[in-house]
Amino acid sequence: MSLIVQKFGGSSVQSTERIKKVAEHIVATHQAGHDVVVVVSAMGDTTDDLLDLATDVTATPPPRELDMLLSAGERISNALMAMAIEALGTPARSFSGAQAGIRTAATAGRARITEVAPDRVRQTLDRGAIAVVAGFQGVHRDEAGDSTVTTLGRGGSDTTAVVLAVALKADLCEIYTDVDGVYTADPRIVPDARLMEHVSYDIMRELAVSGAKVLAPRSVEYAARHGIPMRVRSSYNAEPGTMVSGSVGPLSAEYSAVAGVAHDASKAKITLCGVPAGSPELTARILQVVAGIEAELHYSVLDASWAVQGRSDISLVLPAQDGPPVMQALRQASAELGFEDLRYAERIGKLSLIGSSLLSQPGVLATCCETLAAAGVHLETISTSDMRFTALCPADQLTDAVRAWHAAFGLGAPELATVHAGTGR
Repeated sequence: MSLIVQKFGGSSVQSTERIKKVAEHIVATHQAGHDVVVVVSAMGDTTDDLLDLATDVTATPPPRELDMLLSAGERISNALMAMAIEALGTPARSFSGAQAGIRTAATAGRARITEVAPDRVRQTLDRGAIAVVAGFQGVHRDEAGDSTVTTLGRGGSDTTAVVLAVALKADLCEIYTDVDGVYTADPRIVPDARLMEHVSYDIMRELAVSGAKVLAPRSVEYAARHGIPMRVRSSYNAEPGTMVSGSVGPLSAEYSAVAGVAHDASKAKITLCGVPAGSPELTARILQVVAGIEAELHYSVLDASWAVQGRSDISLVLPAQDGPPVMQALRQASAELGFEDLRYAERIGKLSLIGSSLLSQPGVLATCCETLAAAGVHLETISTSDMRFTALCPADQLTDAVRAWHAAFGLGAPELATVHAGTGR
C-alpha cells in the first residue's frame, strides 16, 4: 500500500458536477489499495470573486480580514468534496488548513509555512478514510496564543499538497489541473507546445519562477529539497502527464540545450530615474525599502548610460499588486535616495528561455535577440544565466515574443495541445 497526495486545482472543481467526477477518481485510487490525502483549491474563479467583493467594500481591505475571507473558498470546496466522496460509499473527513496542522508565519497574503503537524490527517488515514484538506491556507499562533488564519499566496494549494506529502512521508504527490502536464510553453498561447514526459526539479523550478502556471515555485522547491516526486496530470482524462523529479532518463528532452519558454504578464515595472551613480550603499538602500514592505522583487536592472553625468536609472520588476505600495514607500524615501524622477508601468512583459548549459551553447543569445527583432518585438533588456535567459518587452507584444522564441528553438510538436478548461491553476 502506498500513500498518495492528490491536489485538484480550481478548474478541476469548478462546479458540483466536476466535484462529483473528481470524487469518483479519488475513490478509485483508494479502492486500488492506496491511502489518499486530497488537497483542493477554491472552485473555479471563487478567489477572484471574493477579492472583488472585498474591493467593493473598501479599496484597501485589511490584510488580516482579506485572509479570513479568501480562505473560505477552499473550505467550501473541500467540504463539498468530502460529501461527494461519502456519497460514493467511502468514508472521508474534511479539514481546514489549521485543522490539518499547517502552521505559518504571520505575513498576511503570502505566509510562509513554518511547521506541519498533520496528526489528525494521519489518524483519519489510519481509520481507513480519505482526508480532504483545504489548500492555500494555514494558521499563525502568536506568543500570546492567539490564532490568525493566513493564506499562502497564489498557487498555495500546490505548496499545501507538497508539505503534507513530506510530513506524511507520501510516495507521490499528484497535481491535477486542466492541461495534460508540463508543456514547452503555455498551450493557451502556443497551440503546438510539446508535452514533456519528464522534467527535472531544476528545470521545473526555473519554469515556475519564470511564470509557468502549472506549478507554484515554492512547491517545486520544497519537493526538490525533500525528494518528493511530483506528477502533473489532467483531471479530465487518464493520461500519465509529466513526472517531476530529481533524475531524468537518457531520452529526456532536458538533455537538449533548451527545454521551454515561460512568460509572465502579471508584473509591473518601477524605474528610478537619475539615481546618483557609483554608490552601492544607495542601491542597497533602495532594495531595503522594497524589502521593508515585504514586496517580492523579481528582477532589477541598472542602466549606467548616465554615468558620465554621475547618474543612472534603476528599474525594478515586481508583482503588480506590490507596485502601488512600493511606489509610495520610494516616494517617502525620495529625499534620502536622491532620484530625479519615478516612473511606473503597471504592466510589463517578461519572457524566459529555460534550459541547461545555455551559456555554453553558441548562438543562443544571438538567436533570442534576432528572433524578437524579426517579430517586431521591442526588446527592453535581457539578462542571462546558465539555465535562464530573461527578456523584458511591452506587455502587448508578449504573446508574439513567446511564440517567436518557441518556434525559433524548434520546440513545437506535430499535434496540437489540449486545454480542457480554466487558466491552468
